[in-house]
Amino acid sequence: MTSRSDAVVLIGPMGAGKTSIGRRVAKALGRPFYDTDIAVKLAHGPIEELFETHGEAHFRSLERAAVREGLAKGGIVSLGGGAVLDADTRADLAGHRVALLTVEPRVVIARVKGSKRPLLQGEDAGARWNEIYQARKPVYEQLATETFDTSSGPLQDVVDAVVAWVRSTEEDS
Repeated sequence: MTSRSDAVVLIGPMGAGKTSIGRRVAKALGRPFYDTDIAVKLAHGPIEELFETHGEAHFRSLERAAVREGLAKGGIVSLGGGAVLDADTRADLAGHRVALLTVEPRVVIARVKGSKRPLLQGEDAGARWNEIYQARKPVYEQLATETFDTSSGPLQDVVDAVVAWVRSTEEDS
């Protein structure tokens, strides 16, 4: 039976590497991996279509349900960048280890350029990303138990650091 504290949650802005790092961390620790964006997409279709057809509020309600499911399953849970905007989600994160993955704006532009991410559509995706990140940053920082920057170096270095942190938090409990 999985308890609330079994989940390790990855939060952070779009393009920080939550899915890529989360998969590798889960594999290294031998735990299941759950990504809320992937769960919504598998159950309801492409996120950009959900935004276009039903709007952001509808997407956020689907995302909220996916967050609840992921936290209940435990393991490594990657949240979509905006999932932390929901007050119930923030409350639910209180008994979990929460890793904030950050990325420098200059680096993320290459990662999200040409993506179909609904919130980055328009003239200047980089400026829009930065605006969204700055608005969410205080929430990310308030929720985070630990922070890892993904801007430079091999991805595996970040994975190794997250794995070491998870193991150290288990030894402390």
